[in-house]
Amino acid sequence: MIDLEEVSMHYGNFVAVETLSLHVPQGELFAFLGPNGAGKTTTIKMLTGLLRPTGGRVRICGIDMETSPVEAKSGIGFVPDVAVFYEKLTAREFMFFIADIFGVSKEAALRGCQELFARFELEEYAERRIEALSHGIRQRLAIVAALLHEPRVLIIDEPMIGLDPLHARTVKRELRARSREGMTVFMSTHLLNVAEEVADRIGIIDRGKLIALGTMEQLVAKAEGGQRALEEIFLSLVGQEGEENRGG
Repeated sequence: MIDLEEVSMHYGNFVAVETLSLHVPQGELFAFLGPNGAGKTTTIKMLTGLLRPTGGRVRICGIDMETSPVEAKSGIGFVPDVAVFYEKLTAREFMFFIADIFGVSKEAALRGCQELFARFELEEYAERRIEALSHGIRQRLAIVAALLHEPRVLIIDEPMIGLDPLHARTVKRELRARSREGMTVFMSTHLLNVAEEVADRIGIIDRGKLIALGTMEQLVAKAEGGQRALEEIFLSLVGQEGEENRGG
């Protein structure tokens, strides 16, 4: 469902991503990890068509992002790390705006909105303007908006930002359920415990290159120092230089 074939992104002499190849099959919940400045956000922007790679090919559901961008993007639900809204719309109005963009019928939008608002406990905020909503409520709204058109691929960057433990659990359950139903989920996160808990497979990127890939069991088996926790494996692979040495 997601295919990156030797994808690179260069900004002049700076290499953000270098010859990244990755296949994420249908129904997999894939966690994409890396320190700040490793290339995660750049990769996501190429996956969603927001950036054109300087080399390589991106395909979503078998559709080339460069040659057929609209068709490729129609199969994607995207939740960025900082979601952008039309602040004067109510939460319900925003959902219908998204439905129009993706060609969702009014009946399907009504049904989907009702079901998703109930599942994510957003009913009481449906008629409130987005400008009045808290960060955590906005995050839940961004997720349900991305799910409204029933995408085949969900790309979600830092899904737990601003969520309390109760609603973080709701999101984790939803991501697992969707992947079991056949949706491909590509999740970038700094929360290693979340990745360890929910992901079918984990990829670790550092300085623009994929340095580890596999299930949790496979990563443990490959760990040279006998590490068994994802945090220990992650730190052994990327080092502990600290964020100040890597940039944002």
